[in-house]
Amino acid sequence: MNMHSNDYLKNQIATASREQLLIMFYDGAIRFTVQAQHAIENEAIEGRNYAIQKASAIITELSATLDHKIGGQIAADLDALYAYMLNELNMANIENKASRLETVEKMLTELRQTWVEAIKIYKEENHGLADSAKPQGTRPYQPLSVAM
Repeated sequence: MNMHSNDYLKNQIATASREQLLIMFYDGAIRFTVQAQHAIENEAIEGRNYAIQKASAIITELSATLDHKIGGQIAADLDALYAYMLNELNMANIENKASRLETVEKMLTELRQTWVEAIKIYKEENHGLADSAKPQGTRPYQPLSVAM
């Protein structure tokens, strides 16, 4: 990655909304999981290990940002899914099995799509609601509080 694209990426992250960051995390985890699958196919042990470590770091961050007080059962369910994915990534690295990575990729892709839809619905439902129409003394709703 050259200096200009690195600066662009830093700027993109610095100016992203919480929702955009969440989707970027999922995109990164999916990308690294796919890279690990390709590394297994090409018998590239170092590449597999690197990609799995990167995917694991992202999923660990997603898990660490869950707000269990606000998110309740949804946060608990996501935490369990993230723990399962981390175990699958670890086992894929130990066993050199792409099938475990495919499972994680599918789960991440489905969760990403679910978040995209949830964000879209939230924006549609709240589009046009003027600040003056919001009840006084209430905090604005944060749709991603279970994940961020």
